[in-house]
Amino acid sequence: MKKFDRSFWINAVFLVIIIGILVYVSIEYAPEITRLVSHPKKFREFVLSYGQMSVLVFILFQILQVVIAIIPGEVVQIVGGYIFGTFWGTVYSFIGITTGYVIVFVIVRFFGFRLVKQMVSEAALEKFYSLINSPGSDITVFLLFLIPGVPKDILVYIAGLTPIKPFTFFIIISIARIPAMIGASYIGSNIQMENYIVAIIIFLIACILFIVGFIFKNRIISTIKNIL
Repeated sequence: MKKFDRSFWINAVFLVIIIGILVYVSIEYAPEITRLVSHPKKFREFVLSYGQMSVLVFILFQILQVVIAIIPGEVVQIVGGYIFGTFWGTVYSFIGITTGYVIVFVIVRFFGFRLVKQMVSEAALEKFYSLINSPGSDITVFLLFLIPGVPKDILVYIAGLTPIKPFTFFIIISIARIPAMIGASYIGSNIQMENYIVAIIIFLIACILFIVGFIFKNRIISTIKNIL
C-alpha cells in the first residue's frame, strides 16, 4: 500500500510539473510565437539567424506547436516551406510534428486520463475515444487524420488512452498527415518565390477543404461509426 501511495504521489508531482510548464509556456510564449510565425519574413530571419542550428530551431517550433495546441500548426508548416522550400520544409515539418506526437503519446501513456482531462474537453473525449478504440481503429485513425478540420493534436492525446499499438499509430498518422504538410510547404515555397497566384489558388483549395471538413466532420464521424 505504501509503495502504491508513493508511486501515486510521484506521478502526481510530475503531472503537476508538466501541466504547469505547458500552462506557463502557453500563457507566456504562445502569443509571441504565434505573432512571430504569422510574419514569414521575420520568422525566416529569426530561424536562419541560428546558422547551422536553424533546422533544429524550426523542428523545435514544430514540436512546441504539437505539444502546445494554441500555436497554429498550418501557419508553421507554411513558413517551413517559405524558409526551406517544398521538399525540405515538408521533411522538417514531418520530423517535428511526428516527434511532438511521440512526446504527447508517451506522456499520456504514462499519466493516463488525469492528464488528458486537463488538455481535452469532455465532449471531444467522448466523441473520439470510442472511435479510436473501435475494432477498425487503424482505418479510423487514418481517416480522422486525413480529414481537414478534425483537431489532430487532440486526437493524439485521446489515442494515448487506448490500447492502439504506438508503432502502428505513428506510421498511420504520418502517412495521413503527409499530403497536408506537402500542401502547406508548397504554399510557403511559392510565397517565397513570389508566385502569389499559385500560392493563393492552393491556399483557397486548402481553405475550402478545411471548411468542408470542419462543417461536415460530425456527419463524417457518424458515417465512420456506422460503417465500423
